[in-house]
Amino acid sequence: MDIARTFALFVLTALAEIVGCYLPYLWLRQGRSAWLLVPAAFSLAAFAWLLSLHPAAAGRVYAAYGGVYIGVALAWLWIVDAVRPTLTDWIGVAVSLLGMLIIVFGPRPA
Repeated sequence: MDIARTFALFVLTALAEIVGCYLPYLWLRQGRSAWLLVPAAFSLAAFAWLLSLHPAAAGRVYAAYGGVYIGVALAWLWIVDAVRPTLTDWIGVAVSLLGMLIIVFGPRPA
């Protein structure tokens, strides 16, 4: 799987996880309808399925995914919650993405 497709899959996976967790948050914290739990369950199922599409070992996929998740979560904070991330937030994203790149592209024993 090429790098751009892998990254796009990670972004899609992160969105599925965030939506799956954000909808119950709306129900629990903002008094919205419990019916939001239905699309939340589908979104979390999609999240698990999307993670399974990666060809690498599951633990490595989860570790690398974490770096992308952090960036997508901060974008969500900005776009959906209308809270502008700080410089230190973006530095944290850069550090986590660097960690992701080390995991993904690090040498592997033959």
